[in-house]
Amino acid sequence: MSLRFDILTTFPEMFGYEAPSALGLSIPARARAAGLVEWHATNIRDFAENKHSKTDDRPFGGGPGMVMMCQPLWDAVAAVEARDSRPTTRILLTPQGVPLTQKLVEELAIKPRMLLIAGHYEGLDERVIEKLAPMEISLGDYVLSGGELGAMVLMDAIIRKLPGALGHEDSSEQDSFSTRGPDTRPLLDCPHYTKPREWMGMSVPDILLSGDHGRIAQWRRERMLERTKSRRPDLLDPPKPRA
Repeated sequence: MSLRFDILTTFPEMFGYEAPSALGLSIPARARAAGLVEWHATNIRDFAENKHSKTDDRPFGGGPGMVMMCQPLWDAVAAVEARDSRPTTRILLTPQGVPLTQKLVEELAIKPRMLLIAGHYEGLDERVIEKLAPMEISLGDYVLSGGELGAMVLMDAIIRKLPGALGHEDSSEQDSFSTRGPDTRPLLDCPHYTKPREWMGMSVPDILLSGDHGRIAQWRRERMLERTKSRRPDLLDPPKPRA
């Protein structure tokens, strides 16, 4: 059975099955065509009870921006979850969530179904977040206009981990953060090269042309460690938790 994503959004057209939608291209599109994944976008506005299909209103206490109301989202979640019997993992894309890591992607990739809530404006009414109790995930320490792009990033990262989604079964295992270093900590990927052998006075490392797969694997491992130590030393020596 395929992995199912349901996306709750006020911009469902962003999640089309065909190009130019980002999900209608490349690996996500091929995975869907192979029956590995399916996704369904639902417009939260369809569940608004006011005549203008509003999903947001001014915040209590004043201040800028608009806040998404409880009722439309609550009803949308109930209706969408009833469409499939598989257990649902609820996820809210928010800058206040836990950072998205490859380890978290791998944990989510074995779930049968996910419901992604793409908030907008200043955020959601806190009461509906408390009632729904979703896993809250952040792409990083920055703010986007809405959760839609975050949902697409999460979906793409998870789809890559599905068996059969990539052209080579080992491809995703050699990605940055998937290869493990000391104490199973993640490493950055090694440098890669292809034809031509010489380009603008620069040569491909001789080891990669040797045909000695054992030495090549060792060279790649060493370059991973070097690159991680140079560019992301925090991955090998993460800061100690605060007392």
